[in-house]
Amino acid sequence: MKEITVQELKSKLDAGEDIQVIDVRETDEYQYCNIGALHIPMGEIIMKADQLARDKQVVIHCKSGGRSSNVVNALTARGFNNVVNLRGGILAWAEQIDPSLPTY
Repeated sequence: MKEITVQELKSKLDAGEDIQVIDVRETDEYQYCNIGALHIPMGEIIMKADQLARDKQVVIHCKSGGRSSNVVNALTARGFNNVVNLRGGILAWAEQIDPSLPTY
């Protein structure tokens, strides 16, 4: 499974790279704190796979990387070769990029 670090994601976002970031946490988690990613809960991601880009990198994240790694594996098995997992999830983002981000 392909992964990306929070530092790598931040660099890509700061550089204005054309990527898509998907948050697969539950709605209440997303509403509590988020980094502006498109929200598609894990349980809906396969049904809504048409919302995922096929022509650019898609970064999938959750709280710590477990759920998103499962999603990346499921999408890869369905032919998506452009999806990567955000290692450490939003907790790593809060710890290493934005300490002011509330965590739960």
